Amino acid sequence: MAQGSPSSPFTYTFTYDVFLNFRGEDTRTGFTGNLYSALSQRGVLTFIDDDGLKKGEEITPSLLHAIQKSRMAIVIFSKNYASSTFCLKELVQILECYTKQNMSILPVFYDVDPSEVRHQTGSYGEAFAKHEQGRFKDDKEKLQKWRLALSQAAGLSGWHFKHGKKLYHDFDAFNFIFKNDGGEYEHVFIKNIIEKVSLKLNRPLLHIANYPVGLKARIQHVWSLIGTEFNNKVTMIGIHGIGGIGKSIIARDIYNSVAHQFEGSCFLANVREKSNRHGLEQIQQILLSEVIGERNINWGDVNQGIPILKERLHREKVLLILDDVDKKEQLQAVAGGLDWFGSGSIIVITTRDKHLLEFHGIKKLYEVNEFNDTEALELFRWNALQSKELDASYMEIIKRAIYYANGLPLALETIGSNLFGKKLDEWKSALEAYERIPNRDIQEILKVSYNGLEENEKEIFLDMACFFRGCTVRYVTNMLHARGFHPKYGIEVLQKKSLIKFMRSIDDDEIVTMHDLIQYIWEKK
Repeated sequence: MAQGSPSSPFTYTFTYDVFLNFRGEDTRTGFTGNLYSALSQRGVLTFIDDDGLKKGEEITPSLLHAIQKSRMAIVIFSKNYASSTFCLKELVQILECYTKQNMSILPVFYDVDPSEVRHQTGSYGEAFAKHEQGRFKDDKEKLQKWRLALSQAAGLSGWHFKHGKKLYHDFDAFNFIFKNDGGEYEHVFIKNIIEKVSLKLNRPLLHIANYPVGLKARIQHVWSLIGTEFNNKVTMIGIHGIGGIGKSIIARDIYNSVAHQFEGSCFLANVREKSNRHGLEQIQQILLSEVIGERNINWGDVNQGIPILKERLHREKVLLILDDVDKKEQLQAVAGGLDWFGSGSIIVITTRDKHLLEFHGIKKLYEVNEFNDTEALELFRWNALQSKELDASYMEIIKRAIYYANGLPLALETIGSNLFGKKLDEWKSALEAYERIPNRDIQEILKVSYNGLEENEKEIFLDMACFFRGCTVRYVTNMLHARGFHPKYGIEVLQKKSLIKFMRSIDDDEIVTMHDLIQYIWEKK
């Protein structure tokens, strides 16, 4: 089951799915042994040391390698855990992997209260008192490192077991803990842990694209915006651009690359369409189900769902993708603010409307631009010829098709796939037809932004498509003002929705530009 991430700059190759960190004399022949057996039966590749890798007081290279090559660590805190300096040294290494390579950590508090671990009281306080009075009395730095490691690990979402108790979900003062309170068998508790682990490890990968041309450079740009220090904060990033430009492809690649490194993840596709059809309540419930695993919780109003999501998510390190958002209410319902999510969370939003992202306070913005000629040729070749080999007799008509698509991946894919397997004269005939009447599927996607405009904004757009394409912004503003419009606002709306763009002329004037296929919307009116 172990695997690595395909395309993130934070990519790691794994040997194990799970590394077990535990106090051998407390749980090896009982709870930990049963957990290991259950994980193995489920097909989870799990590392458990047999004491053969423990030599002396230091972690051996083999044991360190096992930690670093594991996707997840299950840390089993038991009564005598803190008395083992080896357990504490392993925990420090595990947390280092958590910070540097986003290893998932699942704490299990076995017959010990989480607060004892977090604050080093009870048996944990007694163990540290012995360490401080013994051979570590002059090594205050190491003792402090161990204390911080215990506090950090105990602050993560985990599971709490006490003999003779029944499982239930509860929030303690610091984190979301799964507790048991009155009559739960240990094997049932283990079964619940296995389900949680399987959910994290077996998240299905999303289909990215048949031909992911130009994806690598765009993904690298997005990751550069996210930055390498995202573990210490919550990051929201907006990806915007014209319909059919490839925003969703970028979002799917991000999800596939790093979803397994988060405590919970969710890719909410087609938010615009789903919220219109089923309401925002269902979107909220899908999010909670995907991230937390809550299957049987329902509410009838968006405003009921907001506090539930905030409470359940704000201690979770979450990867959330909101794909194709078109209204502020959608963002407010499922990602209302940075304080909704735990430290290290990443929220990615794709939209055609840049203003929507700005209104929501998102500072990290990436505009997806059209393909250059080289990328366009490669994508068209793959779709029209399904290979990179090019028949010279087709070159002129291919150049014509690429000019027509004007760098829009959707158009390159649609036209290319429609021409696949056809003869040269059929290519020419089809392209002539497209130049007269663009493909309906392409137009339906491009019209979404236009249909979302107010009536006066539609009039400004039609005027610009008909009369002002290629004119300076100053000239267009004056002409629209003369017609009784409020042009500055209307022009900004069109720009933020990716219906128009501005280019600098050689005289340093801003020129209004528009994609050819978007201009066709005017011709249909």
